[in-house]
Amino acid sequence: MNENEVKKHKKYMLRCIEIAKRNSSKHYPNPSVGALVLKNDIIISEGVTSDYGSNHAEVNAIKPLQSKTDLSNAILYVTLEPCSHHGKTPPCTELIYKSGIKNVIIGTLDISSKVNGKGISYLKTKGINVISGICQDKCNQLHKNFLHYNKHKRPYIILKWAKSKDQFIAPLKKNDNTPFLISSNKSRQLVHKWRSEEHSILVGYNTVIDDNPVLDVRHVNGNNPIRIVLDDKKSLKNDFNVFNDISKTISINYYLKNKNPAKFICKKLFERNIQSVIIEGGKKTLDLFINENLWDEARVFESNTIINSGIKSPKLNGKILIKQKVGDDMLKIFKPN
Repeated sequence: MNENEVKKHKKYMLRCIEIAKRNSSKHYPNPSVGALVLKNDIIISEGVTSDYGSNHAEVNAIKPLQSKTDLSNAILYVTLEPCSHHGKTPPCTELIYKSGIKNVIIGTLDISSKVNGKGISYLKTKGINVISGICQDKCNQLHKNFLHYNKHKRPYIILKWAKSKDQFIAPLKKNDNTPFLISSNKSRQLVHKWRSEEHSILVGYNTVIDDNPVLDVRHVNGNNPIRIVLDDKKSLKNDFNVFNDISKTISINYYLKNKNPAKFICKKLFERNIQSVIIEGGKKTLDLFINENLWDEARVFESNTIINSGIKSPKLNGKILIKQKVGDDMLKIFKPN
């Protein structure tokens, strides 16, 4: 490819990434893929992954054009390698071939065992010109959860908590079973945005008992994540907020005598196709994952609140990637060393 061709392909792949980022469908456990069809240097159709079990992005981009548009000189751009197997829907590769499209530009490979190069191979055997690796790093970041899940056989794990200026995450005692608010309104709004972007959110038994959280995204517009509750005592009743009908809830029974409880929990989440999880507490639950070094990112707010005594903040062995003010709080984002 010459420089102008590379520049052109990057321009339209970046557009596909933007389409995928704005997706509001309930696509999990499928990745949110962006696609578009270009003809005579004009975008004539765009598509994004629909709710799970429905159309993939390529289908949503191509279907409106079929039978009424000559696509032989069109180009399909897509952020992830098209699927080549029958699942909830037919293979996207077959639709691409039947549509008459002769050129396909792909952002990054689908490393899942069902695809992993088979989509590209099928298209090439049908005489379709395929170019892959356009804006690959950005597409890998877009599909981070999906790729991590398939590579590591566990969800992408984000630890999150807020701590006071004197390094406590909660008082020892409260007057009621509602969350003790440490961070600012702006920080809590950001946390709800994060929740809307991930597949699930996880809390421990004591957090449910002590705080009775809802674990939704009420401060922003978006999808509520699946709620994961660690019920090691097998005694949580259905009248807690986490069992209301605004989102699905999964209870996982585990035992601290298990040598690697975090690994056990990850195995259970993998078996349920959970691709990412925000772990929001409490300290005992956060420490399960910290102690086994089973985390990929930690997002920690420090407020100006003084508690004086209480439950100490977890300690991380990680490096700071981002440090920024959010409202009155300081947000630090860590990666494992």
